[in-house]
Amino acid sequence: MAKFVFPMESILSIKYKLEDQAKAEYGLEIAKLHEEEEKLERLEERKQKFQAELREAVSDRLDIRRIKELENSVENVKYNINIQKLIIHQQELKVEEAREKLDEAMKERKTFEKLKEKAFEEFKLEIEAQERKEVDELVSFRFGSAKESEDN
Repeated sequence: MAKFVFPMESILSIKYKLEDQAKAEYGLEIAKLHEEEEKLERLEERKQKFQAELREAVSDRLDIRRIKELENSVENVKYNINIQKLIIHQQELKVEEAREKLDEAMKERKTFEKLKEKAFEEFKLEIEAQERKEVDELVSFRFGSAKESEDN
């Protein structure tokens, strides 16, 4: 019996590897995004802490130097929060790009899988046709042999 060999099997295996790489890259970008979001959360918490200290400093005995320090700390954290939001936005763009690469790799893999399925179906049809031909030849041979026996 003939064995099915897909002529583009090497390309299909490359497509699987490319898809795996795209999945890994997408996972890394998602992890980086979560890390950057956690940094933003920590900055927000620091801002809240400094604002609470500032409120407390303003309500207590007026220590102008301490109030200025806290105001500067709050402004500094606000600045860092804005920068962190930009970093998160850039990371979101990278995640989207990685997702698009993954989608494209999956489409290409599926295309080659469909080609392989089609080729396998054609292979099965060829085998069936070959088997029918062999059966027909066998029947014709037997029928012909039986007729010759009757004629003699």
